[in-house]
Amino acid sequence: MLIGAHVSPAGGPAKAVERGAEKGAEAIQIFNQSPRMWRPRYYSDEEVAEYTAALQGSSVRALLIHAVYLLNCASEDKEIRAKSLTSLIASLEAGQKLGAVAVVLHPGSALKGKVPPAIKRAGATIKKALDATEGCALHLENTAGAGGTLGRTFGELAALLEAAGGDPRLGITLDSCHLYASGYDVRTRESLGAVLDQFDAEVGGDLLGSLHFNDSQSGFGSNVDRHAITGAGELGDKGGEVWFSEPRFEALPVVLETPGVDSDKSANEVAHAKALRKKGLRKRR
Repeated sequence: MLIGAHVSPAGGPAKAVERGAEKGAEAIQIFNQSPRMWRPRYYSDEEVAEYTAALQGSSVRALLIHAVYLLNCASEDKEIRAKSLTSLIASLEAGQKLGAVAVVLHPGSALKGKVPPAIKRAGATIKKALDATEGCALHLENTAGAGGTLGRTFGELAALLEAAGGDPRLGITLDSCHLYASGYDVRTRESLGAVLDQFDAEVGGDLLGSLHFNDSQSGFGSNVDRHAITGAGELGDKGGEVWFSEPRFEALPVVLETPGVDSDKSANEVAHAKALRKKGLRKRR
C-alpha cells in the first residue's frame, strides 16, 4: 500500500514530487490544471524530464492526476461537455507523459435531470476521451450523491463503465468518505469486507485501481461530501485502521484529500495514516 496526499503542482510536477517527499508520501495526487479555470495545462519535455529526475531517490512511487471539478461529462449543455472532453483529454495526455497510475474523474452530474440519460451522456464523453488518447488509465470515482452526482452506488458505477464502452483502461477509485456518505458502512472490518464483496459482485474487484481515504464530517447515508481530518470524523481512528489494513487494498495507492492536506500539517496526517495501518495490521494477525 502506497500512502500519500494530494499536493500542489505549482511550479511544475517536479515541485509536486518534492512536496510529497517532504510529507513522507509514497503516492501523490495533483490537479494538472487550475481547478478554477477551463484552460488545459500541457507539460513540456523539460518539465517531464525534471519530474522524472525528482522521482529518483524520493519516497514517491505513484502519481494520480485528478481531473478538475469543473468537468461535467454528463451535462445537458453541449458546450460544457465539449470543454469537459478537452480538459479530460489533456489530463490523460499528462498522465501518459508523467507515467501516472491513472487520471481520477468524478463522472459527472445529472443535476436536476434524469440519471439514465446522464449516464449515457457521461459514458459517451468518457469514451471519446479514451479513444483520443492512449496509455494512461482512467479511474471513475464513487461520489457522495449530492446534487445528482453520478456514481453514488455500485450499480451506477457499473452502468457508467458499460456506457463508456468497457475500455480496458477504465477502473475505479473508491473514496471512504463518499462511500460512508452514500450509505456504505466502511467503519468495521466486517462491514468493509461486506461492502467490497458487493463491489466485487456489482462492478468487479479487479477494476479497483486507486483509493482516497477521507474521514467524514457528515453522517452515514447523509449524501453530504464533507471531508474531515484523519481520525477526527465519523470514521475515526478505528475506521482508519480498518481501511489501511484491508487486504484487498494492499497493492494500491491511497491518497488523503483532507482539509489542509497541502499544508505543513499534512505531513503529520500522512504519518498518522501510516501509524493507523500498522495498528490495523497488528489487529488482523
